[in-house]
Amino acid sequence: MAKYLAQIIVLGGQAIGRAFAKALKQEIAASQEAARRGGGGQQGEKRAEANARTGMTLEEAKQILNLDDLNDLERIVKNYEHLFSVNEKSKGGSFYLQSKVFRAKERIDQELKHQMDAARSKQNVTR
Repeated sequence: MAKYLAQIIVLGGQAIGRAFAKALKQEIAASQEAARRGGGGQQGEKRAEANARTGMTLEEAKQILNLDDLNDLERIVKNYEHLFSVNEKSKGGSFYLQSKVFRAKERIDQELKHQMDAARSKQNVTR
């Protein structure tokens, strides 16, 4: 009986160890990808932070809202409102999809705010 219990404990420990190692590798790869897309340095850190906060990358958010250009604010709002509306539960939509649309808009809003802050900082430096 003790032999079987010891085997169960060892096998369980190995499974947990493998799962932890896999999660760690994924986190490192995601951090490196976020830094690469953000250009590294402070900008990459801010993008990685925004990705972590909303749970999605800027590219994923643009795909969800069907956007190519973040400078077209009217289209951002139009696409968001349409997708949010058609996914309302009362209209037979999906709360999950609606929440993804909301998170995508939130991620894009954070990126636009970051761009505005960077532009202001640049103006202050040139003065």
